[in-house]
Amino acid sequence: MIEDKFKRYTVTSALPYANGPLHIGHLAGAYLPADIFVRHLRLKRKDVVFVCGSDEHGAAITIKAKKENTTPQAIIDKYHHQIKDSFQDFGIAFDIYHRTSSPIHHDLSKEFFLNLYEKGEFIEKYSDQYFDEEFQQFLADRYIIGTCPNCGNDNAYGDQCEKCGSTLNATDLINPKSTLSGNKPILKPTKHWYLPLDKYQPWLEKWLLEGKKDIWKTNVYGQCSSWLKQGLQPRSMTRDLDWGIDVPLEEAVGKKLYVWLDAPIGYISATKQWALDNDKDWQLYWKKQADSADDACLINFIGKDNIVFHCITFPSILNAHGDYILPENVPANEFLNLEGDKLSTSRNHAVWLHEYLEEFPGKQDELRFVLASIMPETSDSEFTWKDYQARVNNELVAILGNFVNRVMILMHKYYDGIVMGGAELKNEEIYTQIGNAYNLVGESIETYKFRNALSAMMDVARLGNRYLTENEPWKTFKTEPEITREVLQNCLHIIGHLSVLMQAFLPHSAKKIQDMLNLKKDVFHYDEDLVFEDGHQLNLAQLLYEKVEDATVNYQIEKLNVKKVVLEEQTTQVQAAKENISFEQFAELDIRTGTILTAEKVAKTKKLLKLTIDTGIDQRTVVSGIAEFFEPESIVGKQVSILVNLAPREIKGILSQGMILMAENPDGKLSFVAPSAAVANGSVIR
Repeated sequence: MIEDKFKRYTVTSALPYANGPLHIGHLAGAYLPADIFVRHLRLKRKDVVFVCGSDEHGAAITIKAKKENTTPQAIIDKYHHQIKDSFQDFGIAFDIYHRTSSPIHHDLSKEFFLNLYEKGEFIEKYSDQYFDEEFQQFLADRYIIGTCPNCGNDNAYGDQCEKCGSTLNATDLINPKSTLSGNKPILKPTKHWYLPLDKYQPWLEKWLLEGKKDIWKTNVYGQCSSWLKQGLQPRSMTRDLDWGIDVPLEEAVGKKLYVWLDAPIGYISATKQWALDNDKDWQLYWKKQADSADDACLINFIGKDNIVFHCITFPSILNAHGDYILPENVPANEFLNLEGDKLSTSRNHAVWLHEYLEEFPGKQDELRFVLASIMPETSDSEFTWKDYQARVNNELVAILGNFVNRVMILMHKYYDGIVMGGAELKNEEIYTQIGNAYNLVGESIETYKFRNALSAMMDVARLGNRYLTENEPWKTFKTEPEITREVLQNCLHIIGHLSVLMQAFLPHSAKKIQDMLNLKKDVFHYDEDLVFEDGHQLNLAQLLYEKVEDATVNYQIEKLNVKKVVLEEQTTQVQAAKENISFEQFAELDIRTGTILTAEKVAKTKKLLKLTIDTGIDQRTVVSGIAEFFEPESIVGKQVSILVNLAPREIKGILSQGMILMAENPDGKLSFVAPSAAVANGSVIR
């Protein structure tokens, strides 16, 4: 293990935005690596607080609320609880999962702003901001989309291009338009408070470029270096919004703190709440101590798209404040792709965590293992369901699970599961190799090489399998029973140490193994002796893992493909509607009103409904990918718009004769396009 100078650790994971559920890209980026790291520290008996929480402010929340005809509070309440429950069920071991809508967070964020304001750190100035004349309001960054000047992405936001990762100002966008009205906004002067990042650049170059070279990951250091090379500019820390934390100045009525000012402060407010709940001193984990050797070590786990904010903006704020420690490391991961394409929440091209937990009950560790195996540590990586199947079957089942199962069954078969004649590992070579594994796992985790650490852990299972196979205790039992016992009990020690190493990666499986071994402790620290007393009784064997069948992964692949086909069809229609067409071409589309008579789910799919629709002309069958949003019984009797002269198409063995028209939000949610008052079926839509 690596010896370090820190008495305490403060570990954070990026606050997930409370406007949608979690997917596996989030896990691989900021949450699973942080959880492995924290569990490892605790196994070393380190004093660590692990905090996270929902990011509940900013324009994206209000945009979603407007489009769903609800309130921002309803949006954040829904997704905060869903995200919190998903983390808990998956086994991410936060000390607290907080939320930025809490009073303690609002107060602390205002305190930070006033601290910088009273020191004269902010630049106050009027600037031209985009204004939507139809809605009569200034547009925050996320209310504006346009073409990125760096990569040409046509759907870049006013603060960031999610395609190339560039941080932008809204006025940088080419052909900007308001997401509220769709119109081109006008520029109108408004006053805001700017953080002078250009003023902090010399300090950042010394602290970051000089101080973190060869310490931070190359992908993180390289991006930061590029930003500093381009030269930093002042960044507005306030916004014209109606949702968020009030700017605590009389002259700033109606303005809110920029979400990237308040969100990282959420780590601190979460720690304050945890300290209040547990009778701790939060300042020991965040503030500089009289003796610098007593400072805590701050580690921020994030994804690639948050690097600039956590490595440049947030440290600048902390340094300008003056009382707080700075991050020792920001081990950001790159992006995880899915089945040959980018993960996309808007296109619903994702493996959602809450869905996985529902469809794969009790198989949290299988997903943890696969994601840790392919973690995008310094470059993008890819998740596929076939690879998931191969890794579970060929490694977890065939290597780790098989070794544990064979040893436990043989111990019960030959010795009724009773350990006798000594409690220590009696093989120096194995003892040395296990010691080396502990060191390699620790060194790899502490240098953020989680894939290497997982491989070193699995090597212990491989060692056990090899030792068991080479000694063949099933052949020596009758002639050399004591040698057989020694071999099997050495294997028990390998399994015990394997379970200790697994605790950081596969906590649910580790607990199962320790229960089988009848080791009655909640956690085994690295420095504890693994001892089986003379006469120790083992519990019965149980399978750790099950093979993943072809039908299971084929279903998951089909889920993604069905959604992709549905969205491509919808996208094609949307794109066609934007092109100039003649009236004669439009007149060829026969769109009419109809009523849904029956609705049922299509077998072996999750997204498709089979509908019978009275079109006024006839009754016909239509297959529609709307099952995610509507229960069959809830839409019977619903009047819809249907394209009746669409060429028939066979979908899942059903001949679909038309297409019902749906409106789709950017987040993928569907709504019926229907007349506002009842009309006769077959009425022509012109």
